[in-house]
Amino acid sequence: DVQLQASGGGLVQVGGSLRLSCTASGFTFDDYFIGWFRQAPGKEREGVSCISMGGRYGGSTFYKDSVKGRFSISSDNRKKTVYLQMNSLKPEDTAVYYCAAASSLNSWFDGADYWGKGTQVTVSS
Repeated sequence: DVQLQASGGGLVQVGGSLRLSCTASGFTFDDYFIGWFRQAPGKEREGVSCISMGGRYGGSTFYKDSVKGRFSISSDNRKKTVYLQMNSLKPEDTAVYYCAAASSLNSWFDGADYWGKGTQVTVSS
């Protein structure tokens, strides 16, 4: 049974930081890209960041342009957990963040293969 368990959301002031965690189970962790999408009220879902867990592109990362330099994605393969460190948060980062896994980067951009439940991130000004 595939599970992506996300945690770490919350309320933070502008300029603050949060760290999201996503722990995976039920599939071969090393074969996937794992990361985060987000969806703000009234807006489309967008890919924020992902990391390749192994294979040919092991360790490769992707970031949405608007979060480059502020967000950092990392992983602990032993714990099957991916982390998203979010610094210098802005009100426009407010959204529900979803952990997702995809078998390839193309699959990631097509909407991923597996999804976890969302966690709310709210940045107050």
